[in-house]
Amino acid sequence: MKNNPYIYILIMSAVTLAIRILPLTLIRKQIKNRFIRSFLYYVPYITLSVMTFPAIMNTTKSPATGLAALLLGIVAAWLKAGLFPVAILCCVTVFILEFFL
Repeated sequence: MKNNPYIYILIMSAVTLAIRILPLTLIRKQIKNRFIRSFLYYVPYITLSVMTFPAIMNTTKSPATGLAALLLGIVAAWLKAGLFPVAILCCVTVFILEFFL
C-alpha cells in the first residue's frame, strides 16, 4: 500500500475535481463583493506570470539575456505593440545577445 501510484493519482484527481466542482455547486448567485470580483479577474494573469517569468530567465544560456528580453518586451508592450511583435522582439534580442556574449 505504501508508495502506490494509484492512490496518489486518485487523491490528485479528487483534489482537482473538488477545486473545479465545488465553486459551481456552492456559489449559485452572482458575486457582488468588489474584492472577490477583482481577485478573480486577475487570477489568470497572475497564474500566467508565475509560469512565464521563471521560464524566461531559465531557458536562455545566461539569465542576463532573458532579463534583457523581458525588459524590452515590457517596454514594447507598454508602447502598445501587439503580441506577435513583442514575441519577435524578445526572440531576436536573446538571439543577438547570446550570439555576441
